[in-house]
Amino acid sequence: MSIQSIVELVAGLVLLVLGAEGLVRGAVRLAAMLGISPLIIGLTIVAYGTSAPEMFVSLQSSLSGNPDIALGNVVGSNIFNVLFILGLSALVTPLIVAQQLIRLDVPIMIGVSLLLQLLSLDGVLSRADGVFLFMGGIGYTLFLIWQSRKESNAEVQEEYAQEYSFTTTKPGLQWVINLAFIGGGLLLLALGSNWLISSSTALAQSFGVSNLIIGLTIVAAGTSLPELATSVVASFRGERDIAVGNVVGSNIFNILAVLGVAAIASPTGVQVASTALRFDIPVMIAVAVICFPIFFTGNLISRWEGLLFLGYYAAYTVYLILATTRNETLPFFSTVLGQVVIPLTVATLAVVWWQDIRRSRRSAKAE
Repeated sequence: MSIQSIVELVAGLVLLVLGAEGLVRGAVRLAAMLGISPLIIGLTIVAYGTSAPEMFVSLQSSLSGNPDIALGNVVGSNIFNVLFILGLSALVTPLIVAQQLIRLDVPIMIGVSLLLQLLSLDGVLSRADGVFLFMGGIGYTLFLIWQSRKESNAEVQEEYAQEYSFTTTKPGLQWVINLAFIGGGLLLLALGSNWLISSSTALAQSFGVSNLIIGLTIVAAGTSLPELATSVVASFRGERDIAVGNVVGSNIFNILAVLGVAAIASPTGVQVASTALRFDIPVMIAVAVICFPIFFTGNLISRWEGLLFLGYYAAYTVYLILATTRNETLPFFSTVLGQVVIPLTVATLAVVWWQDIRRSRRSAKAE
C-alpha cells in the first residue's frame, strides 16, 4: 500500500465533495432565478446533485473497465444512505416522514431495487437494461415535478422555501457566478472521480480484496458524503422533510440514472458479480423494505430506530470484513445475526407497527 494511493484517495474524496457542493449551489441558484419552485429544486436538483459523485465515479469506472466499482458504488451508497445517514440524522433529531414518501417514494425505491435484482439475474446490466433504467429515471423526475405542483402542505412548502429560495439584485453577475460554480463543480467531479477510482483499485490490489468490496465500502461512503452533509445539516436546522426526502430521492436516482448511464456508456454493459447478486443487492432490497414499517410508525424515524439503522450498518460492514478475510468467526456471526438479531428486529417492528395501527383506530373512533 503506497502513500501516493492514500493521498490520491483522500484528495479524490475532497474533490468529489467540493465538486458536488459547487454543482448543487450553482444549479440551485440558477433554477431559483428561472422561477422554479423551491420544492421542485429540493426534490430534484438537490437530490440529484448530491448523487453527482456516484454518477461520475460509476461512469468513469464503467468506461475504464471496473464494473465492480461501478456497481458496488451504487449498491453500497444506497445501503449507506439509509442505514448510516438516516440513522445519524435521526440521532440528531427524530425525523418526520411526509405522507408522500410513505405512499409513493418508498414503494418506488423498493420497486426499483427489486428491478435491479431482476435485471441482474443474467449477470450483466446490458445497454438495453441501461436505457430502460435511464428512461425510468426521466419518468420519475417528471413525476416528482408533477407531484410537487400538487403539494398542498404549507409546512413542507415553507421548509423548502427557507432552504432553496434565492433572490438577487445583480442577475447578470449572478448568472456568470453560478455558471462558474457549475462548470468548476463538474471539473472537480471529473478529476476527483478519476483519482478515487485509480487509488481504490490500487488499494484493493494491495490489500488483496476485490474491487467490489472497495466499491461497497470506501468508495460508497465517500461518494455519499454530500448526502450525509445535506441530511445531517437539515436535521440540525429542523428541516426534517429535506433530511429524509434527500436520501430516498438519491437512492432512486442512483439505481435508475447512475447505473443506467454506466450501463449505456460501456460497450459490454456493467457486469454483476455473483456475490453482489447473492448478498449485497438483496441487502440493499432489505434495507429499502425495512424503511416502510419504520417510516409508517407515527410518520417518524425515532432516535432508537436511528440507532437501529446505525447498528445494522456496523453489522453489514463487519460481515464484509469477516467474509473478505475469511475469518473463522464468520459462521458464528452470521448465525447470531440471522437467527437472533434480525428475527428480534422484525418482531419488535411488528409490535410497534401494530400498536401504532391500534392508536390510529382509537383516535379515529374518538373523533
